[in-house]
Amino acid sequence: MAAETSQTLDRGLQVLEAVAGAPDGLTVTELAATLGIGRTVVYRLVVTLEQHAFLRRSADGRCRLGLGVLAMGRQVQPVVRDTAVPALRLLADAVNATAILTVVDGQEAQAAVVVEPSRSDVHVASRPGSRQPLENSAAGRAILAARTTAGRPLDPPWVVATGDGPQGAYGIAVPVLGVPGLEASVGVLALRELNKSDVGPRVARAAGEIARALR
Repeated sequence: MAAETSQTLDRGLQVLEAVAGAPDGLTVTELAATLGIGRTVVYRLVVTLEQHAFLRRSADGRCRLGLGVLAMGRQVQPVVRDTAVPALRLLADAVNATAILTVVDGQEAQAAVVVEPSRSDVHVASRPGSRQPLENSAAGRAILAARTTAGRPLDPPWVVATGDGPQGAYGIAVPVLGVPGLEASVGVLALRELNKSDVGPRVARAAGEIARALR
């Protein structure tokens, strides 16, 4: 027996997802056409979401995400961090390199969680919140590669990049797959070339563990 769902809530979430995927915003008419829902219904959903600060409409009538979404996102960050740290700690110490969970923020890759190896005096220094264009790092390229596979694992599962980041590091990253609403990757950065045949599967394992914990 199929689970009962709320059509109104489902449509409201569809509106949010559509607006989130449109950097320039969408009008009510464009939302109705995109979602195949009547304009009157979409207008009511938009007004309701505006009242809760999940959407905002500019003077030209285009809908964009509101600050209410940002506030909820801040509450998610500690959950993601606490979930990711154990797997990243094991990964960092196993390969003696800095392990990072990277998430998408607009057109950039943002380091959400950073764990440095416990037993290394010389390693890549990174900080949570640092960001760079998606195409400039193994972490970002892994996310871009995952977009082309429609959620299927890469073959091989990892992406390698040299000259990764401001320190010219060597990076290996694997996308985090199967977590609704999350575009992310797990990767390692080192000042030396890593054996991808050995390190790649370890990174893939950590990405899989984090994905399962977040589902």
